[in-house]
Amino acid sequence: MTPSGHRTAAWRVPRLERGPKPRRRTELGLLLLVWLIIALLFSLASLGTKGNLPPHTIGFLGGILGLTIGVHLANRWLVPHANPVLLPLVAFLNGLGYVEIVRWNPVAAQQQATWTLLGGGLYVLTLLVVQRTRDLDRYRYVLLLVAVILMLSPLFPVVGTSINGARLWVHLGTAIQFQPVEVAKILLAIFFASYLADKKELLSIPSARLGNRLVLDPRPLLPIILAWGFSIVILGAENDIGFAMLIFAIFITLLWVATGRLTYLGLGLGLFGAGAWVATKYFSQAHARISIWLDPWSQAQGRGLQLVQTWYSMGSGGVGGTGLGLGHAGNYVPFLTTDLIYGAVAEEMGFVGSGILVIALALMIGAGFHIAQRCRTDFARLAATALTLVLGFQSFFILAGVLRILPFTGITLPFVARGGSSLVANYVLIALLLRISNDAGPDWAESEVMEAELATATSGTS
Repeated sequence: MTPSGHRTAAWRVPRLERGPKPRRRTELGLLLLVWLIIALLFSLASLGTKGNLPPHTIGFLGGILGLTIGVHLANRWLVPHANPVLLPLVAFLNGLGYVEIVRWNPVAAQQQATWTLLGGGLYVLTLLVVQRTRDLDRYRYVLLLVAVILMLSPLFPVVGTSINGARLWVHLGTAIQFQPVEVAKILLAIFFASYLADKKELLSIPSARLGNRLVLDPRPLLPIILAWGFSIVILGAENDIGFAMLIFAIFITLLWVATGRLTYLGLGLGLFGAGAWVATKYFSQAHARISIWLDPWSQAQGRGLQLVQTWYSMGSGGVGGTGLGLGHAGNYVPFLTTDLIYGAVAEEMGFVGSGILVIALALMIGAGFHIAQRCRTDFARLAATALTLVLGFQSFFILAGVLRILPFTGITLPFVARGGSSLVANYVLIALLLRISNDAGPDWAESEVMEAELATATSGTS
């Protein structure tokens, strides 16, 4: 062992860190492929609708390329070891959704483009602010307090606004309007992960005596149940059954993942059954959605019109679709680009295109769980799992609602459907996932390469 050897080794590691990363090269290649696919889809949709390319095509495609390259450079700088697949999948979903939105509502597409730019900016800002995963764990109760305030804000008399029967919106003046619950769901997911990581052993190992038997001590579970229950009550007061289901599913699943005890899944099913009965009895929106789910054809000229017409348009798409720009769903399906954009994709791109969309969503969820699997701490693993569950359950609930597997909830399809609050919040969520992935370090293949080069440099100078 020589001092010079130590100095050389210390110099070699930063040089390797500064060099191009295999993961980032993979990400760049996938992003360029996504750009080509979206450019082709946009051109086909424009040709199918108008017979020619619009004059702003070059500017639009250049904007997409500039945004993707900018975010990629931020990843190279801030999260060089993060997962290389997640961001290209997000870009593909975002681009595919934009193609359908601009096809049916050009004004809304301009707004969606603005929200995408804002989402990209907040993505980079999130990576700059959250420089370590453990920082999220440190402020768990602050995050819970902010989440509660955000969920309560639509109930405030001046700023709260009710739209389509759900009081979920907050408006600041006439220009800014957003859904605070989209941000609150991320904060609640992180709080659940932090609390369960801290109390995992108390919640999974029987430590309380009941007669001659040891049972699980319920006391550590009380604070998080109170936080979860309060969130559900707020969402119920706001008449938002969809997000209440989302928060419930995330909480129960994360509790099971943290403890590994099927008892909590049984408890969750019992609570879900009781909650469904209460919602059906006392919440008019829940009762209406369940009645439409059970018999949509009896209300085909009323509340069931949206779903019935969507199914007709999906059926007309067949296997290969009518072709981009040649569908007709937007002429008779209300809120097509928000709640039912999957139906628009299924009509114009058919079973093949809608299947590709589902596969892309599944790959995105799989990438999130892969990040969780590679984490080194309980909190990072549960946080990555919770954030992935947000995307997974949100995608499942809306797709299941469109396909009549579950009652239709009206939750937006992540990155695809029109909605600024959801889009921006999900970009922040992806930034947090990539921060967790980067903190987990390079995978085993990259680590072996770096260790081999470091060992070679050290032995050559000793």
